[in-house]
Amino acid sequence: MVQSKPPNKDAYTLILEAIDVGVFKPGDRLVESDLAERFGVSRTPIREALQRLETQSLLARDGRSLIVSSLDHNQMAELYVVRTELEGLAARLAARHATAEEVRVLGDMVIEDRKLVHDPSALARANRRFHKQIHLASHNRYLVQQLDLVHRSMALMATTSIAVEGRGEDTLVEHQAIVDAIAARNESAAYTALRDHISKAFVTRLKQDADS
Repeated sequence: MVQSKPPNKDAYTLILEAIDVGVFKPGDRLVESDLAERFGVSRTPIREALQRLETQSLLARDGRSLIVSSLDHNQMAELYVVRTELEGLAARLAARHATAEEVRVLGDMVIEDRKLVHDPSALARANRRFHKQIHLASHNRYLVQQLDLVHRSMALMATTSIAVEGRGEDTLVEHQAIVDAIAARNESAAYTALRDHISKAFVTRLKQDADS
């Protein structure tokens, strides 16, 4: 079924978003003709988009085919180190620069997300929105750009730590602590709360992988 291409979205963005939301998962093979039909664009921009995604290591070669990349244990650990520091910085800057409206939005997100606690997939999407809001509230465009790159790589993880039993409730408790610190304009507490949140997610993922 051909999907109409939304305005202002090129082939690269369309494929990237499909990877991000899990339409294309690690190990999935991407075929030019199939993608062109799916998104309603010609094969030339699809080919260029695939080349760009391969350069960014979001796609990998499997013989003559391109597949969505996956992360091994070492790559995942390295990614979490970077994510932890950058996310912590975003929270620190949000505590300094966020507007009252941005703080209100973050608080409302936590309240609304409680309705999703028993739906890991929906809560995972909400979690990404929550973190993106903190990035934007940092009011540092360069930090936002770097975090966008990190979160693109996060999409290469086959599962989410939120799917682990009890992790959804813990995630929302941790989100509330982050919002409280930002609302209090406590930069150090916001930094620590966000770092601890990411660290706990990483530990949960390691246990998840060990049990699988």
